[in-house]
Amino acid sequence: MSIGSNIKTLRVERHLTQEQVADMTGVTFQAVSSWERDEYKPDIEKLIALAGLFDVTLSALTEERPASVRPKEAVFDWEHMKTYVKTTAKRLNFVDTLKAIDFASEAHEGQNRKKSEIPYIYHPLNLACHALSMNIEDDAVLAACLLHDVIEDCNKRPEELPVSEEVRELVILLSHSKTTPENRDRVMQEYYASISQNPKASLIKCIDRCNNITTMASGLRRERIWRMIIETERYYPELLKVIKSVPEYNNAAWLLKYQIESMLEIYKRLM
Repeated sequence: MSIGSNIKTLRVERHLTQEQVADMTGVTFQAVSSWERDEYKPDIEKLIALAGLFDVTLSALTEERPASVRPKEAVFDWEHMKTYVKTTAKRLNFVDTLKAIDFASEAHEGQNRKKSEIPYIYHPLNLACHALSMNIEDDAVLAACLLHDVIEDCNKRPEELPVSEEVRELVILLSHSKTTPENRDRVMQEYYASISQNPKASLIKCIDRCNNITTMASGLRRERIWRMIIETERYYPELLKVIKSVPEYNNAAWLLKYQIESMLEIYKRLM
């Protein structure tokens, strides 16, 4: 694909008109139209402005993009995952997980993942399936995976959660108050310090970060991706150590370390 095709594709993906792109980059809409038709190429100043507007690298604008390559919205079907988690919970007689899956589904009703049409419940279900794929068959862990965002994102109170006290405590540990640029470092330090005192909370948080890292390219702006990379390298080695200290979590610790660090290296190279 040419520079013009890349500009048009990125503009359409972000639901912008040629007039809006023109206004945001300080040119006429005729100029944008001529770029997209490959009649003229933007100068370097305008390419930088376009990269900032579309939140991509300059190479994303200037290099060929195979037309046949299209990212998937989701890797797995959330309804299939829900059936799998429920079936497994019934087989293992996991009372908290069965209560949690219905509560989380209702709490997240109407919410979508960032910049997508994917129902938000896809995310906690992914965590639960990820845990099961690593042979983590623990009622409290699975239930907390499903409920880990309901306090932060759904305004639910801990006492509303229809689960055991252990699961409530895990969900409280995995929730933090809203941050500002001024207090974020302090809040995050306290947050991760608290999580590191509990191996199950550390395990869930690392699974959560794995899922968030794999989807952040489509949901976060470049500055937020950098912040996620820096935060992960700062706090997650300690959580992985805590997980590894539990013999039954040894295999999970190895796999999570591999997944997190591999994804970070891919992002750093692409960024």
